[in-house]
Amino acid sequence: MFRYRTITKIHVIEALRKSKLESSKPSSWRSEELLLFVKNLRKIAKPTIIVANKVDLSIAEDNKGVIKYIPGDPDFKILDSSKLTTRERKGLEYIREKVLKKWGSTGVQQAINKAVLEKLSMIAIYPVEDPIKLTDHKGNVLPDVYLVRKGTTARELAYKIHTDLGKTFLYAIDVRTKRRLGEDYVLKDNDVISIVAAKGR
Repeated sequence: MFRYRTITKIHVIEALRKSKLESSKPSSWRSEELLLFVKNLRKIAKPTIIVANKVDLSIAEDNKGVIKYIPGDPDFKILDSSKLTTRERKGLEYIREKVLKKWGSTGVQQAINKAVLEKLSMIAIYPVEDPIKLTDHKGNVLPDVYLVRKGTTARELAYKIHTDLGKTFLYAIDVRTKRRLGEDYVLKDNDVISIVAAKGR
């Protein structure tokens, strides 16, 4: 659940400091100084990561089912080599040797992690209904992961799951420690949380 990131006073102050323009009036800035300020403000308030691949090419879909690869894995498995030409096999081997073995992965998963966890300051929370079996009411184990901003409280998480849980929130349970948590408890990355409310969803 992402909100549109607005430019705040804090962003402006940081951009002024980074541009070394905090002691001068904007009306006195030269074009170069204005451009520098705008660039720094955009980087601070609207951080951007560009991840590019070749999936836009029509031939990209023909490669589906040829290899097994989970994003972030250090290697892949060729499922059907008969579908590959000699050139394609050499290409895959090149990727394995020059990219995966050298860098550990393609970098796509790391880019996503950096964008979400670092640039957007999000953390992953795992809410469950049954704190013993770690399941929802259907019996699914760890069924969901919620990406929330750092600083989110237990009650705010309850509202994200369901309005009724937020309104009638009693307490939360840290599933790992079995500790009871109040509404102001600030969630930590990878917390597994069970919400106890007067009215369930």
